Amino acid sequence: MLTETNQTTPHRWAVLGVLCAGLLMVGMDLTVLHVAVPTISRQLLPSGSELLWIVDSYALTVAAGLITCGTLGDRFGRKRMLMAGFVVFGLASAAAALSVAPGQLIAARAALGVGGAMIMASTPAIIKAVFPDDRERSVAIGLWTAANSVGVSVGPLLGGLLIEHFWWGSVFLVNVTIVVLAVFGGALLVPESRNARPGRWDAVSAGMSAVGLGTVVYAFQQLGEHDGSQPVAWIPAILGMVLLIGFVVRQRRISHPLLDVAQFADRRFSLSALCILGCYGAYTALLFLLTQRFQLLEGSSPLGAGLALVPLALANAGGAAVAPRFAARWGRRPGLSGGLLLCALALAAFALFGATGNYAALVAAGLGSGAVMTLGSDAILGVAKPERAGEAGAVQETSFSLGAGLGLAVLGTVLSVVYRSDFAPVPGASAQEWDTARSSLGAATEVATRTGGRVGEALRGAAEHAFDAGFAIATGSAAVVLALLGGLAWRGLRESGRRGH
Repeated sequence: MLTETNQTTPHRWAVLGVLCAGLLMVGMDLTVLHVAVPTISRQLLPSGSELLWIVDSYALTVAAGLITCGTLGDRFGRKRMLMAGFVVFGLASAAAALSVAPGQLIAARAALGVGGAMIMASTPAIIKAVFPDDRERSVAIGLWTAANSVGVSVGPLLGGLLIEHFWWGSVFLVNVTIVVLAVFGGALLVPESRNARPGRWDAVSAGMSAVGLGTVVYAFQQLGEHDGSQPVAWIPAILGMVLLIGFVVRQRRISHPLLDVAQFADRRFSLSALCILGCYGAYTALLFLLTQRFQLLEGSSPLGAGLALVPLALANAGGAAVAPRFAARWGRRPGLSGGLLLCALALAAFALFGATGNYAALVAAGLGSGAVMTLGSDAILGVAKPERAGEAGAVQETSFSLGAGLGLAVLGTVLSVVYRSDFAPVPGASAQEWDTARSSLGAATEVATRTGGRVGEALRGAAEHAFDAGFAIATGSAAVVLALLGGLAWRGLRESGRRGH
């Protein structure tokens, strides 16, 4: 067993392969349902609220459980947490595939989130334990981040391919095969590691962090579905913020905190977490918005929509793999800030020139985001104390999961508001048809198809114009935020830029 020493694991690259398989699987499940939503809606007949929970319960549960799982792994063993996470993920995947009612699928997706949190919170700490050498760890983090990012990017492609040949539940059965291989490989290869002097585990802090993070993510997601003046949006937000503020205050006062909040005083740690959150949020939101446009406006099949995103996936993996070499030569500071600025330029290009055929922007967004995720993750783990690597990894992964949830909620809300306000009146369409069409792009395409004729074409044209206007403002807003983050990273990391840390 590895405690917190500088022992080197002989088969460490094989260990990394097991961890990458787990992160590939967890990443795929963030996006694999993007192309399956229309099919699930027809076959399970969920209500609007149930459909929201089918899509969002996974990311919500992952975000809520990461800090707790990370600290439990530090205390009881990170390999144990990883292996248990694989088992939970596999069983939940089988349950999701066999679901016959919306409630069953929601529960299975939430259980998938629990397993995902256990896997994601364990892997960064295991990497730190088996790769004590800074240079090797940087390369390992790059490959590991690439696996997660490729999973997120490949999710729509894999989902589209399976749905065209099998039933929608097949998108989850892929996980079962990966889990069997990962459990076998993990049992043989992954060494156990833990904090040699764990403090007392604080259940109150664990509950405050989980419920606080969960309600904040839920509140932002509700903003995309409801008017911001409605209590369903702002009451959970207030509750979540109160719990998170109370959590921070409690960590500063108790003798054995669940999370060492003093880590955030290090600018490398806090800025890296912020950069990951912003960049990953923009990246996952872009994936979802492009998938919807390709299917609903351009008429692509689920598989066609997934194939259109392949350049983004490949560029993301390339950026993650190349970033450590760039940082070794030029420093982490220019790599991190440069990746953010490249993403900002790509999003600005989408805002100015649209999404159709804009492959240069796809590639640039993938390269920049891959670099940011890799270098930000490496910075967080490099700063963390070895005995608290699990909780540092949980902070890092919380940045990923919160970014995924908040990015889609915030940019989706921006697009929805612009879409509704920009949807022009359509001569010949009834008030009910027009009002339904302006509620969402999916509703507009269905109404246009049902109406047909010149009125249907006019409704489709109005929807396309409104969506493109919202897409431009959403991507333009994200570009501004990422450019500001790039400048902040350049300035905030300047003292350590010479050595790349």
